Amino acid sequence: MAAATHSSRSGSYQPDNEKTLDRSGDGRLIRAIIELIEGAPAGAYQTSYTFMPFEMRGLTMPDRLVYASRLIGLPLTSPDGVEIGRLADVTLGTPVMGAAPRVNGFVVAVQRRRLFVSAGRIGDLGGGGARLRYGSISVHQFTPRSGELLLAGEIFGRRARGKRVVDIGIRPVPGVSYAWEVATVALGSVGLFGHRPPEVVNWAELADLFVADQPTARQAAAIGLLHPVEMAEAIRKLPLERRRVLAGALGDERLADLLEELPEPEQVRIVEGLDLEHAARVLDEMDADDAADLLAELPMGRRDALLGAMEPDEAAPVRRLLTYAANTAGGVMTPEPVIMPPSATVAEALARLRDPDLPVSLAAQVFVTAAPHETPTGRYIGVVGIQRLLREVPAKLLGRCTDEQPEPVSVDISDQEVAERLADYDAVAMPVTDSEGRLVGAVTVDDVLRRLLPQNATNGWGHSAG
Repeated sequence: MAAATHSSRSGSYQPDNEKTLDRSGDGRLIRAIIELIEGAPAGAYQTSYTFMPFEMRGLTMPDRLVYASRLIGLPLTSPDGVEIGRLADVTLGTPVMGAAPRVNGFVVAVQRRRLFVSAGRIGDLGGGGARLRYGSISVHQFTPRSGELLLAGEIFGRRARGKRVVDIGIRPVPGVSYAWEVATVALGSVGLFGHRPPEVVNWAELADLFVADQPTARQAAAIGLLHPVEMAEAIRKLPLERRRVLAGALGDERLADLLEELPEPEQVRIVEGLDLEHAARVLDEMDADDAADLLAELPMGRRDALLGAMEPDEAAPVRRLLTYAANTAGGVMTPEPVIMPPSATVAEALARLRDPDLPVSLAAQVFVTAAPHETPTGRYIGVVGIQRLLREVPAKLLGRCTDEQPEPVSVDISDQEVAERLADYDAVAMPVTDSEGRLVGAVTVDDVLRRLLPQNATNGWGHSAG
């Protein structure tokens, strides 16, 4: 891994590819931040939260710095290691007499609810998530208190010095057990040639970020804590301009969740109020089929510009979906079902299906194909349903328990025919193949219902409800 040299006058970092990491830890910190901005693969340095002391603008940092963005989505476990939920945000108190903002606690997603755990209840915090020191947690829905801020919900994405806040570093409070405070702010920007290295500064230089006096950010944060279906219900009651303002204040992931629960015409009205870069980031966070449905509603010029601004890996499946007619299996399918090789075991398949981010309809089966195992795959072999997996021994290979039924459908058959096939086979998802017998996606019950039911019948109901 390359080192980075530090300029204490400017607080910026320049990569030096010919040097090795020094023991001060500057290189690891800045490389981690750079990788974060440039979109490092999930988990690429997820366990590397501990850094040796270093100097920044005269401030000596303690020996541990945790990046808030890398905590989001990690598990909260009980004292004996049982997962309770997933970390969704970090709450802060406002600065007092020039002291760094303290971490009040953590917002935890438990199924559809957002719950609160105070910082003092957390014994371990790092790359593996958070572990409770003792007891259990309150089941009351979290509501921000007066003067309290949410890092992901309110501070991430704010503008400062012409850049966006992309991360916040928190550290243990010196001399205080089980307490954390804000240490640094990472500011990122995008240039003509992609992401630029971030600027990392002492929190005190941007102290105004941590003052809870911005009503729009506060309302957006409150809406962002809701389940996506509830978010959609709340925001649809507002005038269009207010909807756009609040949507723009939501984090990219939460705005993507919201858009997926709105009818396409309302999605378009909100996206029209976003700049190109912001809209592209949100599309990156959406499921490919939902992003394709939204882009199909836009004028060709705007559609092409957004596809060009999206991350190439995220744009590729969306482009493929846009080549299919809207009322066909290809036009309604999900292009990224769970796909595994025949040499994988039942235990490995069950581990994949336990992913809490998988929609219920996709977690009901594993599709088995020859390599490659991303759409379009190699030759389609068959499917193994969740009930069959639960009945088989963990070491059994998927190739030995694969069903050939239901038979795959062609990309160009009508959505009505797909619905009939799903009903005939009493299936949750139907494999979709191309003319070469390659799996290109799957049509789920959710996909069919969203397409065939009248729009007013699906308002308030969403595919992420599971």
